[in-house]
Amino acid sequence: MPSPFPGMDPYLEGNWWTSFHAFYAPEIARQLNRLLRPKYIASPEREYTAGALDDILISPTDCIPDVTIRKSRGRAKLESNGTVITAPVRLRTQLATKEPHFHVLIRDTAKRRLVTAIELLSPTNKRSGRKFYLRKRRQFMHSSVHLLEIDLHHQGKRMPMLDPYPPGAYFVLLNRTRRRSWTEVWPIRIDEPLPTVPVPLLGGDADVPLDLQQAFTEVYDAGGFDLAVDYRKPPDVELSAEEAAWLDEHLREKKAR
Repeated sequence: MPSPFPGMDPYLEGNWWTSFHAFYAPEIARQLNRLLRPKYIASPEREYTAGALDDILISPTDCIPDVTIRKSRGRAKLESNGTVITAPVRLRTQLATKEPHFHVLIRDTAKRRLVTAIELLSPTNKRSGRKFYLRKRRQFMHSSVHLLEIDLHHQGKRMPMLDPYPPGAYFVLLNRTRRRSWTEVWPIRIDEPLPTVPVPLLGGDADVPLDLQQAFTEVYDAGGFDLAVDYRKPPDVELSAEEAAWLDEHLREKKAR
């Protein structure tokens, strides 16, 4: 059963976000590989980034405890009054978590050179892991790799630009290796289909088209998201007043609520 929305489904920006990306990256690679062979290959890949970049990750072998507790051959000693001291309160510990991040890498088959990186931006890239991703992004900008960024999430900061963004719920950004000072931008409203965008390759080879809406449609059906999402409830993501009004009216027209 298809999504009730004409383009991106805002309900997939919540609890189903990771599952959506896990399906979306391989579908993008599958779509591209039909057009790229035999000179190029697109591979979906996954990496993990820290959920909170400011956390300091220390290897256990690097830790030197301030107090060492050793096992004694005798019985454990109690306090002088014979009681064991217990803490009056217990609080949950905030631990660093690792979030999966999906992307598609295009390499030429002759020399295995990385030609184009397609990054599927997540809330982690745009919030707690933003600094980490921006460092990675700068590395791409100083390389010979084209960078295509697909941002299908309302939350978090957009990628930095010298000019203000046009109005839009979602964005696709393309930065070509020989035109670094300019980024091609596709703004996408919540009420319109996802665009078909060009994917650049090595010099002398024409761009290949990537139909983001077709990929989304295939993924929505393959992932069974029509069974997972309850459209009678509001989405987890925060929408503008205008978007929320349109969403409610649209779902009622589709008899989804």
